[in-house]
Amino acid sequence: MKNDYKVNARRSLRSVELSIRHLAEFFAGDRAVHITTDRLRAYIAERQEQEAANASINRELSALKRAFSLAQQAGKLFHRPYIPSLEENNARQGFLEHGDFLRLREELPDYLKDPVSFLYLSGWRKGEMQSLEWRDVGTDVIRLRRENSKNKNPRLLPLRGELAEIIERARQARKPDCVFVFHDNGQKIGDFRKAWRNACVAAGLGRFEKTEDGKVYYLGLIVHDLRRSGIRNMVKAGIREKVAMSLSGHRTRSVFDRYHIVSEKIR
Repeated sequence: MKNDYKVNARRSLRSVELSIRHLAEFFAGDRAVHITTDRLRAYIAERQEQEAANASINRELSALKRAFSLAQQAGKLFHRPYIPSLEENNARQGFLEHGDFLRLREELPDYLKDPVSFLYLSGWRKGEMQSLEWRDVGTDVIRLRRENSKNKNPRLLPLRGELAEIIERARQARKPDCVFVFHDNGQKIGDFRKAWRNACVAAGLGRFEKTEDGKVYYLGLIVHDLRRSGIRNMVKAGIREKVAMSLSGHRTRSVFDRYHIVSEKIR
């Protein structure tokens, strides 16, 4: 399928490669005839448990649909399952008021307090925070390298106020053999969903629910809500929207507006 995208010069090759990776993790070892609609619904449930957005899941299902179509065109497959799609709600709704943030921060493990505060203040993505190295930190500015930016655009973040204090505390806790600004006892911060969810539940910002079959699901605040909150806080503080977009790394006004419009609705 990747060859089809390359031959036709499709601009979404990078996106489809990511979709294929998620699909391959779940359907590894399955033959095409084993991928039934029931299996697809199980895939959807697992991706939702991983906090994937409906839009992301739909792109993955679309990639799978394309793979089935190519197999049929090549005469390798004569039947394909019904592939469901999910309703997409483009207006993101998760925001965190400052008092709620302080309560959440108190419940987090010590090694996550400042990294999460950084996300809340900067509007950066989680992966951008995790990849931040000391070579990216200047006297009064942080430089996000192109390779660590989701949209591949480098950008600058001025260090002022609380942000500067966070970086100074990180400097004092720096490990000589660790290149990362934020770390867990000298190791790069990895997946912290469990610690995040437990802290949210303890702070009253999330809950665990058990289904009839005994599975436990988390419902509540997600890490990406820090990014939405950070962007809203910038606008509320009087930062010009064009500047806020450059700080948070938004290339298109439409995505930025989703955050700002929703915040206006819930005030």
